Amino acid sequence: MSASSNMNWDRRNVLRAAMGLAAAGGLAACGSNTGRSGDGSGDALVQYFHAYGEAGVEQAVKRYAKAYKDANVTTQWITGSNFEQKLFAALLTKNAPDVFEFHPQIQLIKSGQVADLTDIVEPVKDDFNQADIKSHTVDGKIYGVRMIDDPQFFFYRPSMFEKAKIEVPTTLEELLEAAEKLTTNKVKGAYLGNNLTAFQHNLIWSAGADTLTADNKPAFNTDGVAEGLKQLRSLFTSGNLLLDAPADWWDPSAFTQGLTAIQWCGMWAMPAMQKALGDDIGIFPFPKVGSSGKESVYNGGWSMFVNAKGKNVEAAKEYVKWLWIDQKKYQEDFATSYGFHIPPRTSLAESASKLQSGLPAEGVKLFNEFGHFDNIGWTQAMIASFNDVMANSVRKNGDPKAQLAACEKKVDTELKKLFG
Repeated sequence: MSASSNMNWDRRNVLRAAMGLAAAGGLAACGSNTGRSGDGSGDALVQYFHAYGEAGVEQAVKRYAKAYKDANVTTQWITGSNFEQKLFAALLTKNAPDVFEFHPQIQLIKSGQVADLTDIVEPVKDDFNQADIKSHTVDGKIYGVRMIDDPQFFFYRPSMFEKAKIEVPTTLEELLEAAEKLTTNKVKGAYLGNNLTAFQHNLIWSAGADTLTADNKPAFNTDGVAEGLKQLRSLFTSGNLLLDAPADWWDPSAFTQGLTAIQWCGMWAMPAMQKALGDDIGIFPFPKVGSSGKESVYNGGWSMFVNAKGKNVEAAKEYVKWLWIDQKKYQEDFATSYGFHIPPRTSLAESASKLQSGLPAEGVKLFNEFGHFDNIGWTQAMIASFNDVMANSVRKNGDPKAQLAACEKKVDTELKKLFG
């Protein structure tokens, strides 16, 4: 689900953010109203959610919580541009939430911040997308329960493609050619976000590389990735790329308002796009980069975690089990009623009626064929280092191989801190 539409932040950073707890230590907690009642004996729980952009999500989350009879669950709906900062600051205080949504990050596990949920997930593990299970598993233990999978790909206007007499791109070179043919004095050929980092992992995957190897070594510094960076530099300077749009990539308004013929965005935006454009919408994965590459789809999403340092750990685990494992009706509602998302439960993904036909079904198909998931060892510091590669190579015309080498050195240092 997208971030709130009035936020001036990069949703990618939130989808992947994992600020160290030490860094958050100097931040203030999220206000004095904790929503707690009682004396912490286990009859009161607090859950943190970031403010989703789609209408009805907050009401749904609170409705689910109200239906739970074994504890009084209060929802803190965190607005503003810094959910992760507020969350991690609160985790260091006595007002810390018992349950919170975030993304699998190994620092949370190594610091003992999140509880081991293997006992509640194990009985239904086979019904979850196994890539989701893998992305939440460290040393055989499962931390967190996936709530939604959010595939991201390119959206395009078939009518504009037909008018320009072009086919759907399957290579990055073809994407550049399409952007040129689609650009007019009123419409830019493509929009990839305001800071050109939302798709950076797709660049790696589509070039046939990866962020890390199976034994946690840097794997992104390849000739294919360097060539992709050069091609993106060409797109950036071509005049065919929409830059500095009013809303960032996760918001579909640049696409629905006709500012661009192609936009990188997420499956969550499909209903808004269909409302504005009807059937004049198509999707395709990030194109192949170089001779050894393959098209790719990035899978974002959100997961629920239990605060291992809270006062009500067992009660919190029971609530997470009840809502995100036992209550399939609520899980399907959350995934398909407020934007389109793929339920991480295989049985739900296969039965969800809203995903069975049309554009949503095509999104599921691309997700299954080309999907990539986050690596729990790829930390925010590593992401920031690759952000620099994108900025220096694409925006500033730095040498891609030199930028990749510098990034590899930084990532290797971080990996040694984590894994020795």
